[in-house]
Amino acid sequence: MSVSEDRTVQPSPTTPAPVSGIADPAPLGLAAFALTTFLLSAKNADWMSHATGNAFLGYAFAYGGLCQLLAGMWEFRNRNVFGATAFSTYGGFWIGLFLWVRFVADPAVAAARPATLAATVTALNHDLGWILLAFAIFNTYMLILSTQTNMAVFTVFLTLELTEIILAIGNFNAGAAVNPTATIKIGGYVGLITALAAWYASAAIASNGIAAGKLRFPVGRPLIS
Repeated sequence: MSVSEDRTVQPSPTTPAPVSGIADPAPLGLAAFALTTFLLSAKNADWMSHATGNAFLGYAFAYGGLCQLLAGMWEFRNRNVFGATAFSTYGGFWIGLFLWVRFVADPAVAAARPATLAATVTALNHDLGWILLAFAIFNTYMLILSTQTNMAVFTVFLTLELTEIILAIGNFNAGAAVNPTATIKIGGYVGLITALAAWYASAAIASNGIAAGKLRFPVGRPLIS
């Protein structure tokens, strides 16, 4: 009898079941983006005349920033490259805006003398213009790619593109203005539409994620399929 015949055949190990995916983080990311955009846009539209105007700031860090960044990381886990890139980038945008206000804008205004205050505010407005221009460039190719997702998401990126371009122009031309100029107010109103579009997309994707749910909000077909 050969050695091979003497051996006891061992059963092959059972192949482990694939790890199930996580729940769709897109409704969270869109909701976080929508709420923070709404608060900042209300300020830009000059709706907050009886408020400090900084209601958005804490939520820029905690909700629009941190929660949206987490949604982006979970999208990586779901192998959704588009969602991961979008949520992570705009989560970083809100965190970065919070840090810029707290550690650049506020100290610069506090340290400015009356003779230099106008120049300081002008420089800060230009800072915002450059920030918005940079994100508008990023948003342009995300807008193009969003034509392959659905109409709800495409609408968010389209209105966001208009918001960023209008606000970039408004901040570059604002000079030493502290209150929103006419162009910034227009950008604020378009931003409010962006927030509503993002809230709708969040609600629609969440409704379609409820397995036994009866309510289904349409997201629309992609423009390119």
